[in-house]
Amino acid sequence: MFGNLSWAFAILLVATSFGTALIALFAASFLLPGKKVTWGGINGEPGTMTFLFEGEELVDATKEAHTLLTTGPESLAPWPRMLALLTRSFPTIGAEAARLAQGGTLELISVDGAGRLEAEWCKGVARFTLHEGEARNSVADYDSFSIIAMAEELEVLRSVVDDAPLLAWREDREGRVSWANGAYVDLLQRMRPEEPTLPWPLPRVFENQFFGTEPNAEPRRISVTIPFIDQEIWYDCTAHSFGGEALVFAMPADRLVQAERSRKEFLQTLTRTFADLPIGLAVFDSGRQLTLFNPALTDLSALEPSFLIGRPTLVAFLDRLREARRMPEPKDYKSWRHHIADLESAAEAGIHQEVWSLPTGQTYRVTGQPHPDGAIALLFEDISAEISLTRRFRAELEMGQAVVDSLEEAIAVFSHTGSLVQSNRAYQAMWDCDRGDSLIDITAEDAVRDWRNLHPNAELWARALRYISQIGERDPWEQQIEIEGKPVHCRFTPITGGATLVGFTKIAAIETPSQIPPPAKRQQYISA
Repeated sequence: MFGNLSWAFAILLVATSFGTALIALFAASFLLPGKKVTWGGINGEPGTMTFLFEGEELVDATKEAHTLLTTGPESLAPWPRMLALLTRSFPTIGAEAARLAQGGTLELISVDGAGRLEAEWCKGVARFTLHEGEARNSVADYDSFSIIAMAEELEVLRSVVDDAPLLAWREDREGRVSWANGAYVDLLQRMRPEEPTLPWPLPRVFENQFFGTEPNAEPRRISVTIPFIDQEIWYDCTAHSFGGEALVFAMPADRLVQAERSRKEFLQTLTRTFADLPIGLAVFDSGRQLTLFNPALTDLSALEPSFLIGRPTLVAFLDRLREARRMPEPKDYKSWRHHIADLESAAEAGIHQEVWSLPTGQTYRVTGQPHPDGAIALLFEDISAEISLTRRFRAELEMGQAVVDSLEEAIAVFSHTGSLVQSNRAYQAMWDCDRGDSLIDITAEDAVRDWRNLHPNAELWARALRYISQIGERDPWEQQIEIEGKPVHCRFTPITGGATLVGFTKIAAIETPSQIPPPAKRQQYISA
């Protein structure tokens, strides 16, 4: 392998296929300080590569050795770069180099038996000589254009792997990292800022063991903490078997984790907010599955929490409501299905509201609202008390109106703003005005205009208009007028809330003086 040009190509292919090697420096552990020793020239014999190191510093190297170093990762110093390039052919080079200071010399044979590595140490200076095998006999096996093309391609691939924004590394069954890209080295240096050089083999960033991971396994989300600043970084790790080792990729997942946390916190906030609401809330996602509900929904829907937690579909949810008699009973199942489709489409288009009169006697107000991403929310509100109160209030109004209509006196009631709020049938018949069904607000000016048509007394009606519009305490007053030649008794009386009651009674309907008992007898009658 190391005796011809194919050795160089193999080294380049190995270096590039595994990416940028990240190797810790061992020089500090086995090179002892001493007097600097230099050899004469290291021009090198044909078929050899020579490296001369003083500590971790490359003192000198042959042209071929420099060419080999250029194929390694530029982010590493020459010493770990050389170890990274030679590890595949000489797997024990790291351990053997650690003992070089004690033994003084070193000789290794490559795994394919085609290359040989010799090392010599003397007073802090180490000389490594790589001897190529005898297989390199013909340079004509490779033309210069092929060599240039492969070198350019390897350079591109090496740059892609080294500059990738994700972590990539290889580890064996014992968890030893044999190769890693630039992102892995950068993270390792951030986690070990107190160490000037990294040990070899490279330390593991993650404590998890990835060797033997099942194929097509789900990514594992793992976090690491940067010391001193307590920064937690999250990654989604995926492992693949590769040549008896595990090739692991770690994608940054900080933004995804933050988004999931924000979503979880938001849902928790919503849950706490809606937990005390008396209105039942059910949120269905774009797939029409229940994603959020509050405790009030279980009470209003009479559905089991276990069923709601199972994320039922909208159709299944409404079907259960029908079975629990919490929906209006449909005439048939087909019409009920159409009703469900109409409810869903109306909720998607905008705010939709329905009032459900349940077989149980309760009344629900159901509101559908569209949400982002195609989701819809259904709100269930029990308005039975409100409906009952409204019905009772309406019945009381109708009864009060019936009582007023039964009176012979024509009555009109004006609010403090001068608007007509109530009148009876006698009033409408006397003044020939039937505006009870009109949507237009009838004012005191409108009423006075009706009065003036039948009794043109400008001074009287001006006084009446001022009285109705007056704010504050007022004294009641009376006036007798004639309408179509018949005497009519008018009375203006203030009532509660600043309103005014105006009554018109035909004189013929009033008892004559002969029918009214004397004051003394009347008092006795009242006392009795």
